[in-house]
Amino acid sequence: MTNPEFASPCGLYCGVCAILIAHRDNNEKFKKRLVALYKGDVPGKGTLPNTQNLTTDDIQCGGCLSDNRFMHCQQCDIRECTAAKGISGCHECDEFPCPFIDEFPMTVGKKVMLRCTPLRREIGTQQWMLDEEARYFCPECGHKVFRGVVRCNQCKAGLSLD
Repeated sequence: MTNPEFASPCGLYCGVCAILIAHRDNNEKFKKRLVALYKGDVPGKGTLPNTQNLTTDDIQCGGCLSDNRFMHCQQCDIRECTAAKGISGCHECDEFPCPFIDEFPMTVGKKVMLRCTPLRREIGTQQWMLDEEARYFCPECGHKVFRGVVRCNQCKAGLSLD
């Protein structure tokens, strides 16, 4: 059964989020890699706002609808917008895609939102969460992976799952 706190309003299913997985598994090595990525220490990757003081202690989240959200998820305009409109997500909004989606700072996130929101409208939230959970496995070795991964950390196969 999927966790209802993972049904983010924007369409980024939290159950396959690297931040949530690193926190859940208490994986310090993974947390260090995520800090480097968010701070822009990884070649070819951009820096997200307000990450200059980010540490591995900040790599924690219980899902978008939980009380324990990652720093960027705490500041989410999309979450605030859907709450103000009294809807559970962008899939219920006639204005999708809007400037909040168009200007989302992470390319992979924006790509997934644009893919998932129409799908969630069509199949419903529960099936959308199940489909997202099933999507993020390496097709070569079957290892569970996370959204945005480009290479399986088990067999090193190149991946394009988003």
